[in-house]
Amino acid sequence: MQTIVAVRMKTFLGRIAAVLLALAMVCCGHGGPPMVDGGPTLSAEEMRVAASQHIDSSRVEVWTGDSVEVAYTPHADTIDVRELLCGLTAEAWMLVDDSSGVLISAKNAHQRRAPASLTKMMTCLLALQRGTMGDTIEITDDVFLAKNSQVRRGDRYLLGNLIHEMMLLSDNDAANAVAKHVGGSIEAFCQLMNAKADSLGMSDTRFANPNGMPNDSAWSTAHDLLVLARYCMRDSAFAKIVGTANMDIPLADGRHVPCSNTNQLLENYEGCTGVKTGYTQRAGYCLASSATRHGRSLFLILLGSQSLPSRFSESATLLNYGFRVMDEVRGER
Repeated sequence: MQTIVAVRMKTFLGRIAAVLLALAMVCCGHGGPPMVDGGPTLSAEEMRVAASQHIDSSRVEVWTGDSVEVAYTPHADTIDVRELLCGLTAEAWMLVDDSSGVLISAKNAHQRRAPASLTKMMTCLLALQRGTMGDTIEITDDVFLAKNSQVRRGDRYLLGNLIHEMMLLSDNDAANAVAKHVGGSIEAFCQLMNAKADSLGMSDTRFANPNGMPNDSAWSTAHDLLVLARYCMRDSAFAKIVGTANMDIPLADGRHVPCSNTNQLLENYEGCTGVKTGYTQRAGYCLASSATRHGRSLFLILLGSQSLPSRFSESATLLNYGFRVMDEVRGER
């Protein structure tokens, strides 16, 4: 028994070392997955999970007293970074450079909060992984629960089109219909959501529904949602959906639903590639955002901003700060 345990421990530690080596190779621009003690290579999924989880906080300086962490103050900036970041209304955020995993700034990043419609990132991900996009879905009474949904009882959509409507309009009943179809029931789908969260290491996350409507049994953190966003955006189909600013969604009867993405940064912020808006009274105004400039991608989770406009302006402020920081860190100024 001791020998078996020792072998398993050695294999486990070896795979951890391989993951760390893989991340180092990715950050240094080297391709190809590493070998594990001469054994099989890491799978593409293991590489994807490792890259999504990797956050380098080794250079972060903590400002005690206000719960704000900042990695760097760009020397060329005349702004007071402390004043800039502490002036934001958001109650929590995490900002990371995706390729290196460098943590640029964070506030209350491990504080459990209501995830609101950022929940739909997981719903979309599982639907893409498990669903058949050409399946037809009817909006039935048991999924038609919210008054602010675009879908109506009896409407019929192809799954792929309904996913687009769910993500662009943040349609709550579309999320219910997607979950019921893919999981067999909403309850079973929520079990899939939590199992996927566990597999991604989202240890401070629990999902209770597929749309993020208020529920005392649902919570997450800026850190966990950042892991989820980075993982999701490594799926090209997911990235294409959340990067769509406008689309006419066809119904099975030939009608079309015009959809404008609720994420205003897609049209108002240079390089924005996604990801998802969220709001409930409990959660405040939230935004998962990603942006790419000159080959560099940043990911930001912003939670609990005080207004709809502020979630976009504050996200833009943090992203701008992040790009300035990374320009200087990489010696490109």
